[in-house]
Amino acid sequence: MYNCREMTIGDYQEVFKLWSGTEGMGLSDSDSEEEIAKYLARNPGHSFVCEQDGRIVGTVLCGHDGRRGYIYHVAVSDEHRGQGLARMLVSQALDSLRDAGIRKCHLMVFGSNLAGREFWEHIGWQRRDDLLIYSKAVEHPT
Repeated sequence: MYNCREMTIGDYQEVFKLWSGTEGMGLSDSDSEEEIAKYLARNPGHSFVCEQDGRIVGTVLCGHDGRRGYIYHVAVSDEHRGQGLARMLVSQALDSLRDAGIRKCHLMVFGSNLAGREFWEHIGWQRRDDLLIYSKAVEHPT
């Protein structure tokens, strides 16, 4: 039914369209085609797409820093939800991390994204309230 394979930068336009239409997903300048190309090059074999009839209907962006894995942008088109596709994509990403020797994976969900929070808890991810995330833009000289 679904053809799942490694994500390539050639998938970017279709993937970005799916991400943009996914409620609760935060996108930024870091999700530009150039930045995603760099991310995929640094993390080969960890991000996946699933297609049906030649159309991308699911994604997971995944990578690691050599110590911990990170999952971003799990998205499934509305008409394909509830069929286990997101769970399958996450499992594929976790398998790729395990094969790379990574023993723990993190992800971030906006507090206001109730559907996302419910999904992750439903598939066995532990919500942590003991960590805070701080962010700062890294300015590049022009």
